[in-house]
This record gives sequence, C-alpha cells and structure tokens, in this order.
Amino acid sequence: MVLGAALVTGPDEALQARLAADRRTLDVLWIGTPDGLEARVAPAEGITFKTVATGKIRRSANPLEMVSPANVKDMVRVPLGVAQARKIVSDFRPNVVLATGGYVAVPAGLAARMCKRPLVLHEQTVRLGLANRKLAGSAARIAVSSGSTLPLLPEAVRSAAVVTGNPVRPEILTGHAEKAVAALELVGFDRRLPTLYVTGGAQGAQQINNAIRDALPWLLERANVVHQCGPANVEALRASASALPPHLTGRYYLTGFVGPELPDVLTLADVVVSRSGAGTLAELTALGKPAVFVPLASSAGNEQAHNAKHLEDAGAAVALTGEVTTARLQDAVGPLLTDPARRAEMADAARAHGRPDAADRLVDVLLSAASGG
Repeated sequence: MVLGAALVTGPDEALQARLAADRRTLDVLWIGTPDGLEARVAPAEGITFKTVATGKIRRSANPLEMVSPANVKDMVRVPLGVAQARKIVSDFRPNVVLATGGYVAVPAGLAARMCKRPLVLHEQTVRLGLANRKLAGSAARIAVSSGSTLPLLPEAVRSAAVVTGNPVRPEILTGHAEKAVAALELVGFDRRLPTLYVTGGAQGAQQINNAIRDALPWLLERANVVHQCGPANVEALRASASALPPHLTGRYYLTGFVGPELPDVLTLADVVVSRSGAGTLAELTALGKPAVFVPLASSAGNEQAHNAKHLEDAGAAVALTGEVTTARLQDAVGPLLTDPARRAEMADAARAHGRPDAADRLVDVLLSAASGG
C-alpha cells in the first residue's frame, strides 16, 4: 500500500498497523513547505518529505485589496507548485492522496486529479476551509470532523462526505493524573479542589496569560492551576505570582512548556482554558473535558470562533469571544469550578462530540478510496 499525503495528521500510524495485520507495508510521502512544521515533523518520523512552491491568498472583503503585491506574487507561485506536485505524484504513484487543507494542499490535490489518483480530503474544522472547498469537486471522499459540517457542504459533493472526526495522538488517551502530580511535583495542590489547566499553545497566548494573571488570586481560592504560558512569558508571570498570599502559592504551577507529561496533565485537569484549534478540540472532546475556549481572532476564516461556538451550542464548552476581561473569564470559568454537577454535564456533552477512534475511521476512508470503493 502506498500513500501520498499533502498533510498527514496522525492516521499514518493507524494505517500502518492495519496493513501490517494483513502483511502489507505502507510507504508515505509528505508534501509540504520548507519552512512549515511538517519540514521538521516528517523527517523525525522517518517519512519521506518533498517541498513544493505555494501561494497563500490573503482574503479581504474588498476585492481591490485582494490584488495586493503579496497576493499577486503568491498567485504566480501556484502554477509552479502544481507542476512540482504533479511530478512528485507521478513519480511516487500513490494509491491515494490525503489532503487536510491549507494552501500547500492545493498543488497536491490538483496533482492527484491530473495523475488520476484518488484524492481524500480531511476537514479538521467545522466549516470547509478555502483549500478544501476548491478541491472538493475533485475528491473521491471528503472526511469531516463533525456531523454539523455535512449540511454546509455544496450539495453536489455531499454524497462523497463521511464523518470521521479529527485524529488525536494515541498517547493523549492514556494519561494518569497521579503521574502528572509526581512529574510536576505538585506537592502544594489541594486535591479537594478541582484542577484548571490553562494553555495558549506552545508559544503561549498573551490574551489568555493576561486574563489568568489578573484573575489568579480569585482562581486559586477555587482551584489548583497548571498554567502553560509559553517560554518567553515565564519570568514576567512568575514575578506577578510572587505577590500571591502564601496559602495560595502552592496551588499554582507555572511552566513555559508542557512536554511528554501532557497526557497526564490533561487527565488531571477538571477544566481547561485554551485556544480552539481543531487539534485541541479533538483532544479535549475525546477526553470529555469541560473547556472555556478563547478563539484566536486571526485564525483563517475565523475558524477557531466557529469551532468554539459549535461546541458551546451543544453545551460542550464555553466560547469566550471578543475582549477577554477578568470579569468575563471569572463568569465563564467560575460555574465549572464550583459546581461539580455542571462540570459533569459539560464533560458528558464534550465526550458525546469526541471521536477517539477518528484515526481508524479515516483509515477506513483511505482504504476504501484506494480500492475504488
């Protein structure tokens, strides 16, 4: 079995395991950009990696602003990227091409059509992104992360769509709370209180950090807090936390980055405050974690706000959009920290939206497309 991938997000391990059970092998090629995260991730995982030229279209409500020098320059790069991708796909001869959106997916997706190779799209967010919308008509199958995406698809392609969920790293589902307590040496935590995990992603999020900093004394009266703030923000937040009353300091754990212990930290957490990217939503719903989402306002197509609102409407999260003040954060987090029944209800709703078997579901789609099914 051969897989050509515009972007691989986790199903390769599940696919490899499935094929190994049938005594077949998997060959993966990853098409990406030289300066993207994939340029580091793919080689580290032993995956062949090829780059193509890409063009990012900067969208605007004003058509005249679309014809900017940067857009014109990038649009010129798209045909070059398609030609490069076509050669890569032609030489590699994949049984199936998987694209998960983003501007790098367009050349690979078009190359799949030119080389008459089945194309599977995977949409991680609630609404189909621009790249996947452009490729939808060429796709053999369209895997979506949420059932609410189906009615948003163009009617002509709905028959090709299937709900798989968004794959999560298998280790996320195997955490142990006590391992987090031991690894982080959380000796000052009051285990009678719930634990709040705050994260703004690997680099932290100033908007979240500031709100947590200002609400910290109030929060620590009600919960233990593990705060992943980004490496550049540790010293300033530590200086601010030095003014905490002595009886509260042991309940606050501040770190720039959470590494291998993340599955254990997530298991320990009773409530999470975070951005609302597709990967984060997939992990938290698979674990059934009540969450307060602070969407990144600059995300493409405002997708993070749509993701968060989708779960809020289902009672599975709180979406904190717009200006994030201390008062608004307290109003959002407070009921979840002080009311175990409300917390449990939201956890059940989140779990109902989670798909811990998403990788296996996506493998089913890939194998079906590869066999012409």
